Order: sequence, then structure tokens, then C-alpha cells
Amino acid sequence: MRLSPAELDRQYNARAAIPEHPQIFARWTEDSAQARLQGGCEPDYYYGGTPDETLDFFPACSPNAPLLVFIHGGWWRSLDKRDFSFLAPPFVEAGAAVALINYSLAPKARIEDIVRQSLHACAWCRRNARSLGIDPERMYVAGHSAGGHLAAMMLAADWPAWAADLPPRMLRGGLAVSGLFDLEPISRTPFLKQDLRLGRDAARRASPVRIRPPHGALLHTAVGGEESTEFHRQTRLIREAWPHCAGAHLRVDGKNHLTVVDALAAPGQPLHDAALRMLGIHPNRV
Repeated sequence: MRLSPAELDRQYNARAAIPEHPQIFARWTEDSAQARLQGGCEPDYYYGGTPDETLDFFPACSPNAPLLVFIHGGWWRSLDKRDFSFLAPPFVEAGAAVALINYSLAPKARIEDIVRQSLHACAWCRRNARSLGIDPERMYVAGHSAGGHLAAMMLAADWPAWAADLPPRMLRGGLAVSGLFDLEPISRTPFLKQDLRLGRDAARRASPVRIRPPHGALLHTAVGGEESTEFHRQTRLIREAWPHCAGAHLRVDGKNHLTVVDALAAPGQPLHDAALRMLGIHPNRV
């Protein structure tokens, strides 16, 4: 069923549906500042040629660790890697390294530009794996909302075709939390149209549901139980489109589009434990 413009706004404008969103963002900012103050953060590695193309790296406590590359959301037009530093310490304590990447935001950049920048960031991590103390064969990607879209696009990449020095299965798996996989309705959503400038053809090219990954890395998915029906439908679409790559799925009850990120950062929460299992770390070791 084709949704009206008003219904698209209601379904996808998550901030409007969460009155306490300013308080949630303020808490993330405070917790992230504290995470950086605790030490260990190596900020602003340049993976590309512009000031937007940077990543923050949180090294693991021991060498040859798995790496979790996290891509933030914000409808490709807002937020920053520094807003999500709070995610890193629990994974570092569990034995992983974490890279939080930035990218150019819309309307300065189009979605296809942001996809290319994310490819560059993941490739940079692979090429610098040994100096960063990570195992290049254990790289994983995760993202929230628009970052979940980008995480799926990373799993769909034909890496050797993109850069000859990269292996076919560069990423071992991914986790998309409240991801967006069919961008056609997004291109028609009124509150996003001016910034995204996303035409129908561009929306189709950038939709993971229309791309068949060349390799079988699993995409794990999660959606908050209190999220709109469209976010749940988006996840069903990718799982149907990628049956050969469909990993575990988790409905995170009691969480909305923003507080589901808190669950990812909370040891003992099912979503955090699922991410650890993806990384090959048993939650009981934490």
C-alpha cells in the first residue's frame, strides 16, 4: 500500500514521535564525553581527503582483536560520530576494538556519496588493521537507522571490484538496528525531501533490497518494539530480499527508535549480547 505524504512523515519522523528526544541526545552527549575522558580514544583518523572523512578508534585491550565499525544514523543529514562514543567502552571491555566513522552530511552530500565514503572508511580499517592491533579477518559493521542502511550497503559491496587489494569477504558480518533498506518511500517523505534530494532512480540504486550481496556474510537485524510499523516492515523486506544472508533478528521490546541504541551499549541486554556473539565473543566472558 502506497502511503500518503502525511503518513510517511508520521511513520518515519521518529524524533517527532519521541517527545523526550532532546533529553536522550543530551544524555548521549554526556555519556560520550565521559567515554572519551576515560582514555583510550584515538580521535580523528583521516580515512579520506576531506575534513568530514574521519573516524575515532577505540583500541582493544589485547592485540589481534575483532573490530566493530559503527556507522551513526540521523537520516544521513545530522549527528556525528562523537555522539556515539558511549557505545565503545562496553565492547572494548568485552575484547573488541571499535571504530566510529563520520561522513559528509546531506544536503552537502548525496546518499551515494555517503555510501562511497563509508566504503573508504571500511577499506582504511582493513589496510591499517595490523597497526591498529586488529585482526583483518574479523571485521564487522553495525549501524543504526540511516547507519543501518549504510551497514547493509557495506555487506552488499563487491570489494575486489571496488579496490583490487581488498578481499571478497572483507566484512565477516553486520548488524542493522532499525535500518532502512528500501529508499523509495524515503524519497517521498516530506520532511526529508529537501535535504536528501533523492530521486526515484537514485533511491532504487541505493536500496539494499535491490542489491544481491556477492558473498554470504550474515546481516543481523534488530528493531525496537515501540518503533513505527514502517521500521518493522523495512527490516522484514531486507530479510526477505537477502534470505542467504539473514542472520538473527531481535525485537527489542520496550525500546523506541532512540532508546534501542541504549540497549546496544548495555551489557546483559539481549541486543548487546547479540552483537558480542556476532563478533565471536561469548557474553558470559564479560
